[in-house]
Amino acid sequence: MSNRTLLNLELVTHTDDERPVFLSGNFCDWYPDLTEFEMEKVGNGKYKFSFSPDKSLPETIEYKYTRGGWDFVELDSYGNTPANRIITKKQGSVKDFVPFWRQDGSTASVSSLMPTIELVSEGFTIPQLGKTRAIHILLPYNYEQSPEKRYPVLYMQDAQNLFGEGSGYGNWEIDKRLSLLAKQEKGDVIIVAIDHGDGDRFKEYSPYTVEKKGKGMGMKYANFIVRTLKPYIDANYRTKPDAQFTGIGGSSMGGLISLYAGLMYPETIGRLMVFSPSLWVSNKIYFDIGEFFSPINTKMYIYGGGKESPAMIPGVKKIKETIDSQRWSTDKVEVRLSLDSRGEHREKRWGQEFSKAIEWLFY
Repeated sequence: MSNRTLLNLELVTHTDDERPVFLSGNFCDWYPDLTEFEMEKVGNGKYKFSFSPDKSLPETIEYKYTRGGWDFVELDSYGNTPANRIITKKQGSVKDFVPFWRQDGSTASVSSLMPTIELVSEGFTIPQLGKTRAIHILLPYNYEQSPEKRYPVLYMQDAQNLFGEGSGYGNWEIDKRLSLLAKQEKGDVIIVAIDHGDGDRFKEYSPYTVEKKGKGMGMKYANFIVRTLKPYIDANYRTKPDAQFTGIGGSSMGGLISLYAGLMYPETIGRLMVFSPSLWVSNKIYFDIGEFFSPINTKMYIYGGGKESPAMIPGVKKIKETIDSQRWSTDKVEVRLSLDSRGEHREKRWGQEFSKAIEWLFY
């Protein structure tokens, strides 16, 4: 026994509190809070653990850190649950780092860096549709303390599902995720969140007429964002108004209208966050890419999940292929395609992708 390599783990974490840290893995049936695997605290945010040389371990060890339960498991720098850590029992000493922890089953956040959420208007007029709509704005936490600073803006659909308590459909938790980005000095983005139109959501977000669903009003809705809402936001908040600092984003039907608006108004919108777009609405979206899109320093982040529908991943791949076939130079348009074979059509999954998209689009 004495000639066995002693496996030691050292952990550093940003957050320091009284809750103990445990190891969990395939060596203990993934129990998250066994006393045998509690780490020793050796300093502020610093822990260590040594496996007993008599402990029978698998050749390949998979593990995670917890603070005593899966509701308090380690998170990566985006606030997402990372893949299992993997080591071999012969590695000797291993040093790990945990940037954030899940908090009571919710996405981690940094309370002092949370964005300020304001109601722009409970009934902002949409003259193009003859309607009104609630508009919210999420300002960087230090917006008021930086009176000379200007910020890029991302216009997002389905505000009801994006922050705070979310809705019955779920919650992206972008307010919490923005605080984690701010911790990395990547949270200086204004988010303008537009409520969807409930029963009119499909028609407002659809640029195309669909049998049994009626005439799409997406062209008018996109025009509202570009011609009415953006000028108001630029006039009343410290924005960077140029296209390269103006984005639009959404998921499902919100992803479709965001893609369409970017295709139709590249001189105004230069950053697109397109998650799980409802491409089934019409194949005409591919035609519009070739016929109407004239990119000017445009970046697109396009995400699709394999468990959404059999057509989702092939569809988003086709968007990129259609853009690539136009042979625009990379200074005209860049496309980042993110695919997840296990990704579901859910707010939670889109929230997990949000921070990655923000980072790539604006930083």
